[in-house]
Amino acid sequence: MADTHPPQHPGQVPDRIAVRGLTAHAHHGVYGFERENGQTFSVDAVLEVDTAPAAATDDLALTVNYAELAQRLHAVLTGEPVDLLETLCQRLADVCLADPLVQAAEITVHKPQADLGVAFDDVTVTIRRERP
Repeated sequence: MADTHPPQHPGQVPDRIAVRGLTAHAHHGVYGFERENGQTFSVDAVLEVDTAPAAATDDLALTVNYAELAQRLHAVLTGEPVDLLETLCQRLADVCLADPLVQAAEITVHKPQADLGVAFDDVTVTIRRERP
């Protein structure tokens, strides 16, 4: 059975597993045209996970399967529309923290096609959530 306790190395930078640039067409936004037409969103998820047990045993069951994680994140990204990126970030973080091996998750949602009325490269919201 996997150990779900924090690493036993105080002060050590936690191990991280990241899925970056997960992209999908979705219908999030406050405005009707955003809900109707949709646009491209992108997600970066960085998870804090003690990877030592998996590394020691070469056992996928002792770490986060990032292929399965990507599928779950994609389902949220393309799922029920929300008004705010903050809400979307929280839903994505909840998916990550549902895995008992994940100690913390940092989620960034990118909305590069937002209508700001001025030229820009990207709009992002980033949150970090951790186990209590």
